Amino acid sequence: MRTALVYHEDMTAPRLLWEDPECEIERPERLTAAMGLLQQRGLEQRCLRLAAGEASEAELGLVHSPEYVALMRGTQALGTEELRALSGQYDAVYLHPSTFHSAQLAAGAGLQLVDAVLTGAVHNGLALVRPPGHHSQRAAANGFCVFNNVAIAARHAQQKHGLHRILIVDWDIHHGQGTQYTFEDDPSVLYFSWHRYEHGRFWPYLQESDAVAVGQGRGRGFTVNLPWNQVGMGNADYLAAFLHVLLPLAFEFDPQLVLVSAGFDSAIGDPEGQMQATPECFAHLTQLLRVLAGGRVCAMLEGGYNLESLSESVCTTVQALLGDPAPPLSGPMVPHRSALESIQSVRAAQVPHWTSLQQQDLAPVLNPSNRSPEGRPSPLLSQGPEFKAAAAQATVALSSLLDRLHLRPMPPVRTVALASLDTALVLPHEVPHQEGSALKEEAQSWASLHEALAEDEAASALGKVLNLLDRILDGQVSSGIAATPASAAVATLDVAIRCGLSQGAQRLLCVAVGQLDRPSDLADDGRNLWLNIRGKEAGVLSMFHVSMPLPGTTGGFLNFLLALVLPLAYSFRPDLVLLALGPDHGLRDPQAALLASLLRAPAGCRVLALVDEESTTRLAGVLAQVLHGEAPPSLGPFCVASPEDTQALMHLRGQLEPQWKMLQVAAPA
Repeated sequence: MRTALVYHEDMTAPRLLWEDPECEIERPERLTAAMGLLQQRGLEQRCLRLAAGEASEAELGLVHSPEYVALMRGTQALGTEELRALSGQYDAVYLHPSTFHSAQLAAGAGLQLVDAVLTGAVHNGLALVRPPGHHSQRAAANGFCVFNNVAIAARHAQQKHGLHRILIVDWDIHHGQGTQYTFEDDPSVLYFSWHRYEHGRFWPYLQESDAVAVGQGRGRGFTVNLPWNQVGMGNADYLAAFLHVLLPLAFEFDPQLVLVSAGFDSAIGDPEGQMQATPECFAHLTQLLRVLAGGRVCAMLEGGYNLESLSESVCTTVQALLGDPAPPLSGPMVPHRSALESIQSVRAAQVPHWTSLQQQDLAPVLNPSNRSPEGRPSPLLSQGPEFKAAAAQATVALSSLLDRLHLRPMPPVRTVALASLDTALVLPHEVPHQEGSALKEEAQSWASLHEALAEDEAASALGKVLNLLDRILDGQVSSGIAATPASAAVATLDVAIRCGLSQGAQRLLCVAVGQLDRPSDLADDGRNLWLNIRGKEAGVLSMFHVSMPLPGTTGGFLNFLLALVLPLAYSFRPDLVLLALGPDHGLRDPQAALLASLLRAPAGCRVLALVDEESTTRLAGVLAQVLHGEAPPSLGPFCVASPEDTQALMHLRGQLEPQWKMLQVAAPA
């Protein structure tokens, strides 16, 4: 089993014992609803279930003071009025006689998950816990949080497992100031948080939540704050933040472990966040994180207060950890202007500290993004009529969205590697074949149009490709990899494109690597987007036909992937990706694997890879593994992009950005 699920029912015991409208949303049903849906969907059964054990007081002391731990231990013997009085000393906290035990279990669950991942017992996992942790500080509870579960797990990974580079991704809608304070002077931990901020008017009302807070001392540049200054941010905004801020820094940092403060109050329908990101967005975010650190991703629940939205988002995250296809994203893939201002601000604040940003064309920061508008601070939970109307609309939208999500069945077969390529990976299923005569006739009819397909070997290989393509398009297979003779690579790709478009693909993305020319008579009608890597020069022949050189360094290759290929793919929203590695494609195995892995998400994992039959068995094996959901191997040490590659990238982006909005990294002037 590749994914661990850590849980203990004792964590449902703490509950509010007095009237407090601010705290009543943090309730036991948050866990029972999420676990119930995981069981209903059959996801719990596919995970390695671990019962959480208590963190020791020494382990809690990795982050918290002995006096604070002792104070929390003493709450077990307090009465209701004493608990209420102590809770009032903190901001947005309630205590219960079982809080200390539950908080020990929550921290212990994170430690168990990290141990399981770092010892190789599992690849990744989720700790379903409460109370949450990211607001708690060395000697203070805060914002429903008692012990800082993620921070304790990070210190444990450093102390017990000797890790030197840990990435913490906090996608909760509140700023995890407790985590930031713990690591703000530590260059071994890169902390990234996006959060509702509204120019300091949203809880916890801290100046150090803004983009200009980048850490202190040796830790400068290792705190990355992306403040959302408006509500209503959606899928495009979250993806843009990952592509243009988090992932460039993360690849340069090269983490050995990824910890996620997985708060789902940033999802649609939540009363705290008032955002519009849909549950499947978290599957895409998780898939993008799984290309880091060899796939070692440990997610720990933080916030999330709409039970339906929370439960669905937990399920999509677990599915992504399991390697399942991510559902297509809903809504327009156009970031909001306010989101672009925030992205622009954080990139400007971080550019002195990161080579990956220094190589990109950075627009000046807009003054409005640094000004706080007049007005009273927003409370932790709004109660006015406008909020209630917006919450009701979000609930209706969420219900309609979930109905559509449930209509997309999981393919019976995840990945198929055709017989000539599968020596490096034994897959559990064989591709279901069509009747031989019909398949042979179809291949022969196409062969009559292409001289390169006239040979028996080429025609036979084409038949297998068409059969696999049919199975992907009819939902029987998620993804596949097939070999093509070098002499027939261009012709086979041409046929695959035409068959894909004629047999149900509404939007087909073709990423051709090597000397593979685009068919001259292919209609430029918006149904296909052709990206040629290792073209002769950088050029935009049309909105749907782009050629780029193959970058010569890891930094240049990552720039092209994150700043061009993926934004184009998410803007185009393909329902099928053809990845063709032609003769002399020039990619190293880890580069090809990363490209294939990243292209899975935008197309719901419907990827057909065509490789030259003279490619190494090792390349075929690693491609089959990443298409099956495994993490790609590391690219190796980060090397800066060459000036030529940087200039080519800027040239392409400048021409394409007006049409493809996911390329934007700054608000239009």
